[in-house]
Amino acid sequence: MASKERNDFLDRLQYLAVRIVSMMMQCWPVNANLRAAKGLGDLLYRVDRKHRERALANLRRSFPELSDKQRELFARRGMQELFMFFVEMFFTTRLIRIDSWARYIVLENFQKPLQLMVQRDGGLIMLTGHYGNFEILGYLLATLGFPTSSVARPLDNPYLSDFVFGVREKQGQRIIAKKGATGDVVDVIEAGGAVGFVADQNAGSKGIFVDFFGRKASTYKSIGLLAMQYNVPVVIGYSRRLNDEFKFAVGAQDVIYPDDWKSQDDPLRYITQRYTKALEDIVRQDPGQYWWVHRRWKTRPRGEVAEAYD
Repeated sequence: MASKERNDFLDRLQYLAVRIVSMMMQCWPVNANLRAAKGLGDLLYRVDRKHRERALANLRRSFPELSDKQRELFARRGMQELFMFFVEMFFTTRLIRIDSWARYIVLENFQKPLQLMVQRDGGLIMLTGHYGNFEILGYLLATLGFPTSSVARPLDNPYLSDFVFGVREKQGQRIIAKKGATGDVVDVIEAGGAVGFVADQNAGSKGIFVDFFGRKASTYKSIGLLAMQYNVPVVIGYSRRLNDEFKFAVGAQDVIYPDDWKSQDDPLRYITQRYTKALEDIVRQDPGQYWWVHRRWKTRPRGEVAEAYD
């Protein structure tokens, strides 16, 4: 089906509105903007029944041991995260610099990824999920002099897309458009570079099903196949927001080395399940920072009926 033709005037109008909002936000400290963002998240939680119910349904299946009140708290915080992420995007280039990054970022268990980046013996795959401010990972590495290439889907509005990609690429990080990314990703890996993916998205009917919070989740095969083909490590990282301020704990939850999967009967499943388990472990450390509104479990294994809000 052909994509719907976009209205260039409306696209430009949306872009102008975002730039005006961005300019106005700079009049207040970043943490004041984040407090306002939390308020907008609370409003969204109250009025957006569809996404509220989806988030609560995902939390019920993922944390059946929690009370309804606890799950409601995490669902509400998850919606706050969406607006806080939006606000932080406009402040990242101003605040995260080579002379200032240590004021806002605490490194946790990050020695191995940095060593792998320094050694440059071969390529490297870096993964994260829709948790905290996941964009900070690639931006920090580029600021420290370790440019990465990240795979991302462009926004539908081309003007907004160019603006957002420009923010991400400010310090040297390269963004590879998701559609048709294979050739560029291979080039980066073969050149010994690092490629980043947000790895907790539904992969549809062609994905491999692995466990994520006790349910089968369709997961992309391409990451595991890429690691196997080029014999490169896989780093699973996170950027957790601290105290709901512009401050983050950045770390590596797990590193999967080629020797780890070579002895496995099914290396592809092993890699995919292990990095998915690492992402789950990250989320469990603070479930409120996960984007529970996205349809991670949308595609079900053959013969399994999808539940409401999948």
